[in-house]
Amino acid sequence: MSEAIDTRKLPEMINDYLAAHQARDLDLALAYYTEDAIAVDEGHTYRGKREIRDWLARAGGEYTYTMKLVAAQRIDDDHYVAVHHLEGDFPGGVVDLRFRFSLRDGHIAELVIEP
Repeated sequence: MSEAIDTRKLPEMINDYLAAHQARDLDLALAYYTEDAIAVDEGHTYRGKREIRDWLARAGGEYTYTMKLVAAQRIDDDHYVAVHHLEGDFPGGVVDLRFRFSLRDGHIAELVIEP
């Protein structure tokens, strides 16, 4: 059963990853993933650190936007959702994206980003 939590109650590693992701610090962001991690964004699946690094290098780079963490959920000790509100010059201009995290051994095993 999931529960809404204060965004400050997300695990520290998720908050640290999100900061690195937003800052586009590829090396730091990549360090939070397991070797066999999976990331899903815009209907595309990226497997392993090499594909995830390539995705992170491209993701959102063609647009200018602001991103604010607005909500969070705890599913269980290894599953969390962080909801970000984005506004920018991308198609539609405004969207709330859910970052669904599956953790393993203190790292991201899977990240699914979807509206």
